Amino acid sequence: MNLEEYKGVYVFAQQVDNEISSIAFELLGKAKDLAKDLNTDVTAVLIGSGVKGLADQLAEYGADKVIVVDDPELKDYRTEPYAHALASVINKYKPEIMLVGATAIGRDLGPRVSARVATGLTADCTVLEIGDFPLQAVPGQEQLHNQLLMTRPAFGGNTIATIACPYNRPQMATVRAGVMQKIDPIKGAKANVEEFNPGFTPDNKYVEILDIVKSVAETVDIMDAKILVSGGRGVGNPENFKILEDLAEVLGGTVSCSRAVVDSGWKPKDLQVGQTGKTVRPNVYFAIGISGAIQHVAGMEESDIIVAINKDADAPIFDVADYGVVGDLNKIVPKLTEALKAEIAAAKN
Repeated sequence: MNLEEYKGVYVFAQQVDNEISSIAFELLGKAKDLAKDLNTDVTAVLIGSGVKGLADQLAEYGADKVIVVDDPELKDYRTEPYAHALASVINKYKPEIMLVGATAIGRDLGPRVSARVATGLTADCTVLEIGDFPLQAVPGQEQLHNQLLMTRPAFGGNTIATIACPYNRPQMATVRAGVMQKIDPIKGAKANVEEFNPGFTPDNKYVEILDIVKSVAETVDIMDAKILVSGGRGVGNPENFKILEDLAEVLGGTVSCSRAVVDSGWKPKDLQVGQTGKTVRPNVYFAIGISGAIQHVAGMEESDIIVAINKDADAPIFDVADYGVVGDLNKIVPKLTEALKAEIAAAKN
């Protein structure tokens, strides 16, 4: 493999029902940073049927070029045709870096494509940067420069691993949603579009979709919430979440929770914040009865303001909190809710 042939930072621009997923815009934001360090450009790979009209959106969020693979066989996501499409793009255009969102689709697609193009894949990354590998020079071993350093939690979040793929290309990673930042959209940007179709011949590996059933979520996606009132094991029991719900209602926020709450069956997985849940960036994050284990903090430490309420003055959550209250949440939270109600009522008058 001639590594010098591989150039550019590529992003798989996931779309579902001809609507680009937010993770694609987040990855483009990170791709711009990586491309700047490598003095190269950013390319989005858009796969689907009748999707060319979406290309300008990708340009607005940082894509210098958009490769469109458009075919009726790609109307709905199926592993075989999508893997064929993306692997064919990689084999033809030879990107140095290939980023894929760690969504349900990306987690299925990424490993299959990496195997087809004979490269490695680092899954569920939380940090991506350009640097040297090995990180520290080792006597007798060449230190390679301009490598993609891919950082992810390992061993259940008890340690952080930084991984490189120095001898194969592309360097591939899947990235968790909510971890990377979108750029401010460039209004009116027009995409430089290149159409490519490797040809699709359905065979016994092509799954036939008989029906698509879409579930209707009854809860707000916590990743979109501006204010989150999050509860942990310290809340005590599922009934006590009522006081958190009251606070969230006053603030116009949403209730979320820690893994311990989900494991106890008090709240659904969709509301979990943390390494094994969702990564959130609200304006205000209330951590109530949450100890602050690294697995949880990794999912909310980028919040603008963090308010912690915990009876344990030594709880790690206070290390990342902007404001902290030590005391019984059963007394503090209702009083806070009433005080906020009074302030809001006074403001209206």
